[in-house]
Amino acid sequence: MDKFILRFLLLFFIIGFSSQARAQNSITNFFVKSKNGIRKNVVIEFSDDQGNTTHLPIVLIKGIEKGKTLTVLAGVHGYEYPPIMAVQQLIKEVEAYNLKGNLIIIPISSSSAFYGRSIFKNPDDGVNLNNAFPGKEQGTVTEQIAYYITKNIIPQSDVFLDIHGGDASEDLMPFVCYYRHEDQPVATALAKELSETSGFTNVVSYPYTIKDTEPAKYAFKQAVQDGKVGLSFEAGKLGNVQEDAVALNKNGIYHLLAQLGMYNTNLPLPKSLNQYVNPVYIKSPAKGIFYANVKAGDTVYKGQEIGKITNEFGEILATVQASENGTILYMVGTPPVTKKDTLFCIALPKDTD
Repeated sequence: MDKFILRFLLLFFIIGFSSQARAQNSITNFFVKSKNGIRKNVVIEFSDDQGNTTHLPIVLIKGIEKGKTLTVLAGVHGYEYPPIMAVQQLIKEVEAYNLKGNLIIIPISSSSAFYGRSIFKNPDDGVNLNNAFPGKEQGTVTEQIAYYITKNIIPQSDVFLDIHGGDASEDLMPFVCYYRHEDQPVATALAKELSETSGFTNVVSYPYTIKDTEPAKYAFKQAVQDGKVGLSFEAGKLGNVQEDAVALNKNGIYHLLAQLGMYNTNLPLPKSLNQYVNPVYIKSPAKGIFYANVKAGDTVYKGQEIGKITNEFGEILATVQASENGTILYMVGTPPVTKKDTLFCIALPKDTD
């Protein structure tokens, strides 16, 4: 390799890593040394050996009194707009002098995917941030973002909230979810309580089945693996901004803040909840054009025909049946599918647990 190019790349990495180190110190010092009742915006720069660059915006809000630290992560998938727009409203509304404790808000976690209008993956490095945790310190830019969140954001959090919605190809029923981690009963109990008082009508609990040595892959699962209280909102669908989904996400954050004793709110809670467990996934058996007989939120029964796949000539390649009795949490909402795509996610009624 040419010596000039080698020196340039070395300088590029030094600048990038120095920026991250300064930002990390800035976050730590802000909560430890700053006066109460203020906020600060931080931008962390990332670069990799593929020549990609990106950044991570972070809003830090230190309350007027000591309390818990809630982290809100939005835009892990850049095409999921309702969570991103909900956080944009939130950062304009929350007043530091009315806050007890600290807020860490990442408004857009995958900015390259957001500005590139890219489904699921960062178009620069082809990596899905929602599949990258715990990340790599010297990996691609997306892997570095996951690593930074794992090492510098999650450890400072008492409660970690990851907000999602249906991407451009997904129809979705709004829900809140958490993991049942049998080895962490206290954290699991609080995650359950926060989920049930989040304002979401549909509450889903997932079994926690990975070992501590396995990669968590998902952001809030990484938080759970690291001993934190983790949960996730899902509201919005098909890559559009639905105002009701924006409001549900934003109000859900306010409900969490109120439940944690961090912020006062008079927002109403639903009178009843739908409880689900152990979602199952139906994969596409073929590449082709997908036709659904149902939509997200519908109840389905084992053996029911819920869709079909044809080729480009309209000839049926496969039919799709429900594998369990349950409710469709989310599903493919657009015609094109490839083999092994997740067509449906079906959640089981809680009494089947």
